[in-house]
Amino acid sequence: MTEPRLSHVQCLDTRGLHRMAYWEWGDAANPRVLVCVHGLTRQGRDFDTLAQDLAGEYRVICCDVVGRGQSDWLADPAGYAVPAYVADMVTLVARLGVEQVDWVGTSMGGLIGLALASLPKSPVRRLVLNDVGPVIQPVALARIGSYVGQPAHWPSVDAAADALWAISQGFGPRTREQWLALTRPQLRPDGDGYKPHYDPAIGVPFRAMTPAMAAAGEAMLWQGYDRITAPTLLLRGAESDLLSHETALAMTQRGPRARLHELPGVGHAPMLVQPEQRAVVRAFLLST
Repeated sequence: MTEPRLSHVQCLDTRGLHRMAYWEWGDAANPRVLVCVHGLTRQGRDFDTLAQDLAGEYRVICCDVVGRGQSDWLADPAGYAVPAYVADMVTLVARLGVEQVDWVGTSMGGLIGLALASLPKSPVRRLVLNDVGPVIQPVALARIGSYVGQPAHWPSVDAAADALWAISQGFGPRTREQWLALTRPQLRPDGDGYKPHYDPAIGVPFRAMTPAMAAAGEAMLWQGYDRITAPTLLLRGAESDLLSHETALAMTQRGPRARLHELPGVGHAPMLVQPEQRAVVRAFLLST
């Protein structure tokens, strides 16, 4: 496998500056740019397979959202929130020197893309929302809250892979080799073993969420979704506990009237590793 190029861009936060890392595939001079953004506890190397698939047509940029992967950790955990992430992405697009980007966002990365695409004069040309929408089911929030930010230490990569698989069944079927490839970037050396790659404080705003805050956030997300004009593809794991079938259907009937594609045998969230999943994304992004 060819390796991506690692770069950083400096971004502003409430306590000063931080560096956001991004992995780049394809021709750096290609004006056609695809930005891929991961879920809450993941990182940009999740998109290696998809990026290699599309590197002939795109300059593919896969971010490590701040607090994850090779990016800095924030001094103020309140900055681990979608509005701040959107600001970082605006800085990133300016660094890339292009006026338009296509966007693939999984879960949290989809919410960042939704918010960015809803802004006036948004740079988002085409939008792929991977198993996320304005309404997030409480059962999924409880499931994610049970592990995000919790201390963890594993004696080996294999032990880490087993532990992460136990909380990642929704990602769908995959081989052991595929899962190990997805697991390795999730780890940081820690003494005689490994720990998660992300700042445990990303769980602080997540756990501080109240029902009233969730309801207000849902209303704002629907308002934002209704402002989107970019062609939108909505992927949903048919067994997803985060994006309900009812919410997905509503998203096909309002706002950008997303094109819905449900993936059987997958929950939250499809990892876009399997050929049939990548083919759906590729066909949408490259269609005229």
